[in-house]
Amino acid sequence: MEVVTLTGSGLTPRAVLAAAESRSTVALDAEARRRIQVAADTVVAVTRRQQVYGRNTGVGANRDVDVDDDAHGARLLASHATTGLSAYPEEVVRASLLIRLNQIAVGGSGISPAVPDAIVRLLNTDRLPVLHRGGAIGTGDLGALAELGLALGDAIQSADVLPLLSSNAVTLAECCAVAVHARDLVAAMPFVGALSLVALRGNPEAFDPRVHGRRPQAGQREIAAEMATLLDGLVQEPARVQDPFGLRAFAQVVGPALELVRQLGEVVTIDINAAAENPLVAGESVLHSGNWHAMPIALALDGLRLALHSVATLSTSRLANLIDPELTGLTRFLASGPPSSSGALMLEYVAHDALALVRSDAQPATLGTATLSRGAEHHASFAPQAAALTTDLLDNLLTVLACELVAAVRAIRLSGMGSEPLEGAGIGVFAAQAEALLPGQLTDRSLRDDVAAARTLLGGWGSPS
Repeated sequence: MEVVTLTGSGLTPRAVLAAAESRSTVALDAEARRRIQVAADTVVAVTRRQQVYGRNTGVGANRDVDVDDDAHGARLLASHATTGLSAYPEEVVRASLLIRLNQIAVGGSGISPAVPDAIVRLLNTDRLPVLHRGGAIGTGDLGALAELGLALGDAIQSADVLPLLSSNAVTLAECCAVAVHARDLVAAMPFVGALSLVALRGNPEAFDPRVHGRRPQAGQREIAAEMATLLDGLVQEPARVQDPFGLRAFAQVVGPALELVRQLGEVVTIDINAAAENPLVAGESVLHSGNWHAMPIALALDGLRLALHSVATLSTSRLANLIDPELTGLTRFLASGPPSSSGALMLEYVAHDALALVRSDAQPATLGTATLSRGAEHHASFAPQAAALTTDLLDNLLTVLACELVAAVRAIRLSGMGSEPLEGAGIGVFAAQAEALLPGQLTDRSLRDDVAAARTLLGGWGSPS
């Protein structure tokens, strides 16, 4: 089995997800372990001569209360392990432990080496604690990490408790999955859009590099270039001089989503390799700061969801175009049979049901406010809530795009084209896989299995980059 050696740097969201799903053996780099020991020795020395939050003081509004008893940490763990009732999936728990271990390896927490050693044992023996949602609003995953602390038993001493809790590792674990799945889904979008354009005999002028060179938005230019490659030579005689927005503005809407999913990956990558604890050990000093605040993550998640909402609305507009005989020259609702046949009519209902959920999920979590601990803490990013909303939104967006894909393949089949003329084009491999997965029967029937098959194809199509 592959061994993942954590050094405190170089970890990526995709690597976290892969290691969590494969249950890879984990090791702590020797140099990282040395840094951890040095930081632990430093904070012990500093605590002897000054106040260090959470070490020899209480926490929250109790920051002005001196503490000198060994039971302080045990009380923190017991009280802070108050959570909601819903447990995180095992993959999220495993990813959380990987991330927290990597953050500790940076050497800023002051935590004793016994704690990361114990986390390594939990991972490698697959004795994962049950961690629950609740008790986190983007200022540290206090409740879930307190549950982790309880699972460490005697390995965690009183002085180690606050350094363990001072992290957003559980939220970051969800963000790693979101960043990877969102990137893969965005990578699949041009393939769906290109098939729809072929089915609608759209005008590829919308993706001409001369158009996007005059407005050089990075994501827009990249999506347009990919669409041009996928469609090269496929539509010789467009049906219209100017297409509906769903085709004509494809690059302008999907492009920002591409940029924002990359931004999310960047901010998550920074934080899974960061020493963001409070207090932070830096050289011979112990510094009190606000690096636990997850606002960069929350804003990246909120922005991505808003962009993906627009992607979803544009997909439903293409779906409407695909079942409109005035735009396709085919039957109403892409039906095959008597004139009263419904064909793909219900795809719109399924897509708009999912779109309504996308719209609800897209609401910015960062609009929330909180004043806690007798006013000592009066702001929060709500990054955990933003991560959960983004997870839900991606699943609903996948359904929207799957409905479009089913309709596009159906339209191509009804036109008599099939996937063979597409074989030499950039869209060829995707078109062939879609046609192989989706049933060929065009008479009225339930299309539920078709949508499920399309979801499977789209969910696994993305780039490994």
